Amino acid sequence: MSAQDQIRETVEKNDVVLFMKGTKTMPQCGFSSRVAGVLNYMGIEYTDVNVLADAEIRQGIKDFSDWPTIPQLYVKGEFVGGCDIVTEMTLSGELDTLLSENGIAFNKEAADKIREANG
Repeated sequence: MSAQDQIRETVEKNDVVLFMKGTKTMPQCGFSSRVAGVLNYMGIEYTDVNVLADAEIRQGIKDFSDWPTIPQLYVKGEFVGGCDIVTEMTLSGELDTLLSENGIAFNKEAADKIREANG
């Protein structure tokens, strides 16, 4: 199976996927840590893919999304964005809306606390 096929299958079979450097419990870069931290804090169940474990996946995800950086968040098969976009969406409430519209469970109180702390 090619890297593109693996990526497509992962994105299609899981509601929320974060392609990141490291893992959700042990991020290996600040940007990946920030996005995983938001998802973890908000209680979102997601699949993490450590791009450092496979060079083909690391390059393949950039080609797949036509987005040059890691991390990359996908919800219900759709590319959401990287660290800056996810941060902005979290602070504006857009991430809450996206999750709600797609039937993804999350802790609304935790999301509100993030906004409160950064407001």
